[in-house]
Amino acid sequence: MSIATKTGDGGTTGLMYGHRVPKNHPRVEACGTLDELNSAIGLARATATENFVGENLLWIQKSLVDVMGEVGVLPQDLARYAKDGFNLITPELTAKLDVLVHEIEAQKVSFKGWATPGATVNSAALDVARSTCRRAERRVYDLQVAGELKNEEILIFLNRLSDLLWLFARWSERNAH
Repeated sequence: MSIATKTGDGGTTGLMYGHRVPKNHPRVEACGTLDELNSAIGLARATATENFVGENLLWIQKSLVDVMGEVGVLPQDLARYAKDGFNLITPELTAKLDVLVHEIEAQKVSFKGWATPGATVNSAALDVARSTCRRAERRVYDLQVAGELKNEEILIFLNRLSDLLWLFARWSERNAH
């Protein structure tokens, strides 16, 4: 089977369980933005000079695959999705981000003021990931408002992730000097 299936040539794309929607559907927009976020985090991980950042970004990327999966499922298929063994986003996953936020803040990394991205390659990549995460939050929120996404933990996870990415960027800048 080729990656070029040609099934999307008419302007639709496939969701889980055989559903097709227009490529500009809000669910596709949310999944696409989450995919961009995962790529941006991959760039940040590739430029990380500290294991602390790189290793944490890797598990976050793996978690984003779960986020994309859940967002890519229509509400009527969510029970089937869970029954099929796919991971749902839970408060426990968000709690892992909270632990990292507190760990970085305990190191006296400031969260006050406005940062100017670009002090280091890694912090700039982390800031691109953060701003992409904020856009993903907006796309996921659009789905929630439309009643198309029931799991409110996804938005909470993304909000916490954007905070963490900001802190990682500042941590990276501080530790580069």
